[in-house]
Amino acid sequence: MTDYTASDRAHMARALALAERGSFTTTPNPRVGCVIVKDGAVIGEGWHERAGEAHAEVNALADAKARGNDPRGATMYVTLEPCNHAGRTPACTDAVQAAGIARVVAAMRDPNPSAAQGAERLAAQGIAVDVGLCEADAREQNPGFVSVQTRGRPWVRMKVATSLDGRTALADGQSRWITGEAARADGHRFRARACAVMTGIGTVLSDDPRLTVRAIPTPRQPRRVIVDRNAETPAAAKALQGGGALVVTAGARNPAWPAAVDSIALPDGTGRVDLAAMLRELARRDVNELHVEAGAGLNGALLAAGLVDELLVYVAPCVIGDPGRGVADFPGGIATLGDRVPLAFFDVTRIGDDLRIIARIAKGNP
Repeated sequence: MTDYTASDRAHMARALALAERGSFTTTPNPRVGCVIVKDGAVIGEGWHERAGEAHAEVNALADAKARGNDPRGATMYVTLEPCNHAGRTPACTDAVQAAGIARVVAAMRDPNPSAAQGAERLAAQGIAVDVGLCEADAREQNPGFVSVQTRGRPWVRMKVATSLDGRTALADGQSRWITGEAARADGHRFRARACAVMTGIGTVLSDDPRLTVRAIPTPRQPRRVIVDRNAETPAAAKALQGGGALVVTAGARNPAWPAAVDSIALPDGTGRVDLAAMLRELARRDVNELHVEAGAGLNGALLAAGLVDELLVYVAPCVIGDPGRGVADFPGGIATLGDRVPLAFFDVTRIGDDLRIIARIAKGNP
């Protein structure tokens, strides 16, 4: 096991910070940052900005050149193992070797089989390679990319806003606004990070949401996905406007929908949408992170099927009481507490007057 120095950790922390700059733009590629260090000084930095454009390593090398620095003999800190294949851009391993880099420190292995083994290739060329520094942090930056490459489905984040007693709306559906402006803006940051925002037909009919990022600046809008088994989404629904919408049905397409609306039928044999097949299809369509903002019906179906990875819950300091609406309506309900969905708190942060709770499905949950 490599004995990393304080300097190694500081430079990798900087690379991770650079990777964050691509949070809203790199999809479906991973967020990656890179720092080049020579004789104890940073001589070049870069991050991956957009799919199809230069990777972090190439941008860092270009930055070193622009500064008039020679990278020969330097150490490169990068948050993901340099790619070992030529796709829309050349292999980064070739650029690293050509630049004369002496050592590469990577936070994590590339989970993409077609791009992996970059560390082995560099080592075979006489370059010292260490992998694993700040690996957990690097994986946290790219949960969707890792999920698609290892499980064949997106990382599913379910966002809800509730009262302290777990009510998401009044009995008649009124929910604007349970949480405050700061919490709503924070929720839009998570929307902006996602590849797609998904809701169900019930939410479309009751709220007519746009499913777009508006509370914060973003150079890219996520795709909009509606789960609508009977193709009931009105043609004038806000979520269908402007292109980029996908409706997942269990049967025929609604002929009234605009031609720009994409649709796919994924029946499960009972008249409902096959949610697991839908996630596989979304992964095939380059959706790494799926942000769900839906009602209790779709929430409950996803949770019951074991298809949710993370809950993003904003809790307001108020009580609504019965008969307010809840977070999840499980098909058929649950018979015992042993059937409940176990969670593990990952983060609790105060956002304005509200609490943001990030809870993940506990390991071992079926």
